[in-house]
Amino acid sequence: MNVLTTVRHRLGWKLALSYLIVIAVAVLVMATAAQFHTTEALNHHMATMQALAGDDPAMQQELERSFHAAVNEILLVAAVAAVLAAFTVSLFTARRIVGPIREMLSASRHIAAGHYRQRVEVPGEDELSELAASFNVMAAALDSTEQRRLTLVGDLAHELRTPLANIRATMEGLTDGVLAPEADMFLEVERETARLQRLVGDLEELSRAEAGEITLSRQDIDLLVLIRSVAERLRPQFLDKDVALALDLPAQLAPVYVDPARITQVLINLLGNALQYTPAGGSVTVRAWHDGPRALVAVADTGIGLSAGDLAHVFERFYRVDKSRSRPGGGSGIGLTVSQHLVEAHGGRLWVASPGADLGSTFSFFLPLAT
Repeated sequence: MNVLTTVRHRLGWKLALSYLIVIAVAVLVMATAAQFHTTEALNHHMATMQALAGDDPAMQQELERSFHAAVNEILLVAAVAAVLAAFTVSLFTARRIVGPIREMLSASRHIAAGHYRQRVEVPGEDELSELAASFNVMAAALDSTEQRRLTLVGDLAHELRTPLANIRATMEGLTDGVLAPEADMFLEVERETARLQRLVGDLEELSRAEAGEITLSRQDIDLLVLIRSVAERLRPQFLDKDVALALDLPAQLAPVYVDPARITQVLINLLGNALQYTPAGGSVTVRAWHDGPRALVAVADTGIGLSAGDLAHVFERFYRVDKSRSRPGGGSGIGLTVSQHLVEAHGGRLWVASPGADLGSTFSFFLPLAT
């Protein structure tokens, strides 16, 4: 990287260069002013010296004082010109630097007021341009989050409206005598109430996770036993959908130091998502292995897979691969976000990989081993 490229891409070098330019301009202006004004000033004072020439020592002192006055006058004029020139160049340079910062300040105030579509111009190729580009990325992320929030409001309204309408219709029918008070009616009301409770529970869990208020009761556990327990718990659902559930586990794995209830929640969410997005006849495989001070778990499916766009947002809250509003078809878009927070709260990490649409996906996470 040559010097010119370094200066173009580094704000610090730009500032240093601007100061050098200011100094150089000041020196140049001072020298130029002195050059043009020296002759006139010296001629004026030399004429005075010649008129007062003589052998009188007092006259000699006066001549010397007059000469120093001429030099001081030259320096004063040159200094004033240099200061004015330096101030002008500094003001121009400062505006070039402060201008984009002020633009970002104004844009940030608009974003704070809720105008998330605000963007700033990206000038040059230095740190200011990187800051402006990062600012635009942040604004785009906020805008995307706001759009998902608005979508969530509509989704929640839809999901709340449906069970509430069913409960109200059932209760009105029972009250008016149109429906007979049979067990099926009460079971329907109970199912709709449970649906509402699950939705509210998801939202409460998300709120606690994002606030960092997740309570963990850690202990040394056998991760293989936990995986087998969750698999057996969900196996009937896999059988009902005709999706094969396979476990590829080692004979032994070192204990992990985790909250078993929370890791069970993560496994249920990952296996539930794999089942949801894998068509009948497909398969889901759970693998576990040891890697240094960590235990790794992977849930791989042969389902609908994820596009590059989905991979970038799949862990964001309220994001759903299936954009349909029905809960069976797309969920609330909260489970993976909560799972990621839970794994990170244990000191681990959760990530996803997929070769593309209709090629399946693999969700993996690691947890620290017990010490």
